[in-house]
Amino acid sequence: MYPLILLQQIIASSTHLFAKHVTSLIHPSTVVLFRGFFSAIAYGLWMLITRKTLKTIDKTDIPGFFVLGALNMPINQLLFIWGVRYTTPANASLAYALTPAFVLMIAIAFLGETLTKRKLYGIIIAMVGTFIVLFEKGLAFGSEQFLGNIMVLMASISWAIYTSMGKRYAMKYGGIFTTGISMFTGLILYFPIAMLLPFEIDPSSYDSSIWFQLFYLGVITSGLGYGLWYFVLTKMEASKLAVFNNIQPVLTTIMAFFLLNTLPSEFFIIGAIIAIIGVVITQLG
Repeated sequence: MYPLILLQQIIASSTHLFAKHVTSLIHPSTVVLFRGFFSAIAYGLWMLITRKTLKTIDKTDIPGFFVLGALNMPINQLLFIWGVRYTTPANASLAYALTPAFVLMIAIAFLGETLTKRKLYGIIIAMVGTFIVLFEKGLAFGSEQFLGNIMVLMASISWAIYTSMGKRYAMKYGGIFTTGISMFTGLILYFPIAMLLPFEIDPSSYDSSIWFQLFYLGVITSGLGYGLWYFVLTKMEASKLAVFNNIQPVLTTIMAFFLLNTLPSEFFIIGAIIAIIGVVITQLG
């Protein structure tokens, strides 16, 4: 199971880099739309091949799948893709490293999990580390990087809700099937939203590099990455799986160094270390 988790984290970490680059070429709302199309096609093909083994969705679960779809594409993916356009891949990965703390807070608030002193201290420490990175350039609330940081942080929170809520559906229908349905419902819900957003679509002007990046974001990160996440979620508790997001800042920073020749700032290193320590303390609590 751990090799699958490592593969999922490598894919997730690479997402920050691909999203950063492609959003510098075309608008984030367009990226999300094509990403959704590619992931829906991938899952559609998988369901066509495995249709004889798929379960029928209970009518009572249909609203829940639309909620998962809303969390998936119009909220999580749009906030992340748009946010990473303004901030750095390393900052985006740090936001997702906070997912375990968010999952724990959801479990305490809605699932009756006990809040211990160690868990509380861990959450506070993790938040302090995050704030250090958020305010790296000072209290410039109107700056693009601060806006980007807030957007990816909100995306991380929505991912935590998506993880916590989706556990029940993944256990009932299977992780890959649940992910696929949430992709379909998410794309359906995203259409009217996309029509209201700035939109740049002229496929004839896209070169092979852009199409490859859109394909990667749709099939590899949304398809394989999301599917692996929900599949592993059926094998372990949400909070225990979420803690593996802690390695994303490290993986993303290493990838950024080799692919983009970028080094993290001192503020990022300090904030990341503090945030990860806080998350680990939370998990040990």
